[in-house]
Amino acid sequence: MLPYCYADGKIIPWEEARIHPMDLAFIRGYGIFDFFRVAHSKPLFLDHYLDRFIHSAKETYLHLSPSKEELRLIISQLIAKNEMVTGGFRMLLSGGLSDNHFSPAAGQLFIFAEELIFPSEEKYQKGIKLLTLEHVRPVAKIKTTNYAYPVWHSAIWKENGAEDVLYHRDGYISESSRSNFFIVKDGELITPDSDILEGITRKHVLQLAGRFSERKVRLEEVFEADEAFITSTTKVLLPVTQLDDKIIGSGKPGPVSLDILGKFRKLEQEHCG
Repeated sequence: MLPYCYADGKIIPWEEARIHPMDLAFIRGYGIFDFFRVAHSKPLFLDHYLDRFIHSAKETYLHLSPSKEELRLIISQLIAKNEMVTGGFRMLLSGGLSDNHFSPAAGQLFIFAEELIFPSEEKYQKGIKLLTLEHVRPVAKIKTTNYAYPVWHSAIWKENGAEDVLYHRDGYISESSRSNFFIVKDGELITPDSDILEGITRKHVLQLAGRFSERKVRLEEVFEADEAFITSTTKVLLPVTQLDDKIIGSGKPGPVSLDILGKFRKLEQEHCG
């Protein structure tokens, strides 16, 4: 954690940030968050992240006091105050102190500046393993703080040498616990269109792709795919070369995945330029 955060309506040392123990964020696990990266002291794709955060607040009936421009100013001040060159920002809006300990109330806004830990270069070169898991994330289209199930299940991933999971239900896949999921078949990029959070990295990957389809994707299609990968703010594009005990494609990161990753890295540089 970097030294300064936004809490209680002002910029303060992060260790002074406080939240009431009866806030719905604690007693019901109710709140929203978003996370974006900073490179060369500039937030990457900030408009998209702020729009999603504001939309999440509206859809979860949580009052967000600062406007989009005020949020942008707070973030700029935090970058300067923390002398931040690279890292990430976590925006969190809690469920608030509810009269009946259940209904959404006026929550607290926190914005924390953080250091980033990226996956190792070896994972980009060799790919990662995912485990299938029958599950659909609650209120999947909104970035809520409800990650209880995957946090609990994560010990099983580690026991099986996996990086994460791939959710599926009724024979169709949706997403990973913190990432969007893609397959490549015969040169076409394919990604699920339902029961997912529409990620910002996902959005840009689709714009960079030559051919793509957003549709329902059967689990069997993943095992038959030529390539697969996950995308997220902190992973960017991470090739998936194994699902459960089955190898995907050649068992190595494929040309389409690596081409899109290269284009995305270039897009980041242009955005920071």
